Amino acid sequence: MEKYSACDTCGHFNAQGLQKLGVKVEEVDYVIALAGNPNTGKSTVFNSLTGLRQHTGNWPGKTVIRAEGAYAYNDKKYKLIDLPGTYSLLSTSDDEEVARNFILFGKPDVTVVVVDASRLERNLNLVLQILEITDKAVLCLNLMDEAERNNISIDQRTLSRDLGIPVVATSARYNRGIPELIQTIEGVANGSIKCKAHHVINIPKNIKKATNNLVVELEKQFPKLPNKSWIALRLLQGDERIIKALESGELIVE
Repeated sequence: MEKYSACDTCGHFNAQGLQKLGVKVEEVDYVIALAGNPNTGKSTVFNSLTGLRQHTGNWPGKTVIRAEGAYAYNDKKYKLIDLPGTYSLLSTSDDEEVARNFILFGKPDVTVVVVDASRLERNLNLVLQILEITDKAVLCLNLMDEAERNNISIDQRTLSRDLGIPVVATSARYNRGIPELIQTIEGVANGSIKCKAHHVINIPKNIKKATNNLVVELEKQFPKLPNKSWIALRLLQGDERIIKALESGELIVE
């Protein structure tokens, strides 16, 4: 296990050049969404980057808890939004709706998906759903210490190739892999690391044609609406929350 000095976790500067800014989130350069299933160590990753022990509040109009903080790295400031832990983005609960809507319409520069490396298969459902929405993502294989304890090995290079996004192994509770995660987030945010997420959902030709036609209509009526293809597919599937949000103007981002 790696050893760190007291200053590495004091909330100021550590040996890797990370400056933990706590709740100072004004005038940031990039917004980073932190997503994942419950119990993946997502909050530990959040605390490792921001120096906080969770700074929480409620999402507007919801009782769902949110946490946000900030850090600086290489003269850039990053706002980190810790989304509610959720197993899906199909919006059957307030937690899922908040997580989905922020990834869809909050326009994060990078979405970091934190998974439990010892239960990777169970976590991949959410990962694949997120990759249907955004290419600018990083997979954080957290709890690697638990995986190693259970003799589980993961081929990160193959997983990265199959998903089309960078994969970083971490044990956030011990600060292992956090420097590599910070560097990878920086690369995806500034474009030096290119992502090309592989979409695994095979859409039939007739549905694909209908989706494309609906995207054309959405473009005419709502030119500033982001992620039109995904929204069109959800509309065709009768997603009532998306329909209501579109009718109310909630999804229109200026």
